[in-house]
Amino acid sequence: MSAGKGTRLGEITRSMPKVLVDINGKSLLQHAVEYCCSYGFDDIIVNVHYLADMVEEEIKRINAKGFRISVSDERELLLENGGGLYKARHFFDKNPFLVYNADIVTDLDLSLLLDLHLEKKALATLAVRERPGSRFLLTDKDGVLRGWRNVSTGEEILKADSNEGLKSIGFSSVQIIDPEIFSYMREGIYTVVDLYLELAVTGRILTRRFDEGYWFNVGTPENLENVREFLKSSRTTW
Repeated sequence: MSAGKGTRLGEITRSMPKVLVDINGKSLLQHAVEYCCSYGFDDIIVNVHYLADMVEEEIKRINAKGFRISVSDERELLLENGGGLYKARHFFDKNPFLVYNADIVTDLDLSLLLDLHLEKKALATLAVRERPGSRFLLTDKDGVLRGWRNVSTGEEILKADSNEGLKSIGFSSVQIIDPEIFSYMREGIYTVVDLYLELAVTGRILTRRFDEGYWFNVGTPENLENVREFLKSSRTTW
């Protein structure tokens, strides 16, 4: 997922899409591609909208290194990650696939996420973690999605009889999805969380908690600098 405008980055993204910001010598998009491919998710489709021509040029450059990236064009209308995924549905076969927000920097083990998804025969399996924020998923003791809560506004969406025993947990914007999900989807502008809340009654929207390791959302200038410094100091190969 690479189509967003990245407005919280301010001046940085006035002339550059967020996924092209430099992270210690590589674009954020290239880092994300290399990370996904390191777990075998090596046939990739990237959606584009804001400054799409620049993103497509970067994709050509990365493909020249031997990667395999296709494009889903959302130039005319930004569809959010739910509508954007549905638009790209032709790309997928009958196997589960990874959806990864390109502005996320993490070292979570994608193979563990996939293993749980396959074991439980889920519609979707979401990586979650304890982290600061205002909007959280609500899950039961087995990690099954049962609702959503905004702790700043008090808004709550429940797909259970009550919120007793439910845990608030942050969505990491990394997920494994079964292509069966497309039979529940539609054209339009909506988020995958909206979709998951509609499908929570099935009991097949699962979560897998990853509190170990690191996780960053490169959404603000401060977070961008934090990521650069962390990766440099930890000498990670991400």
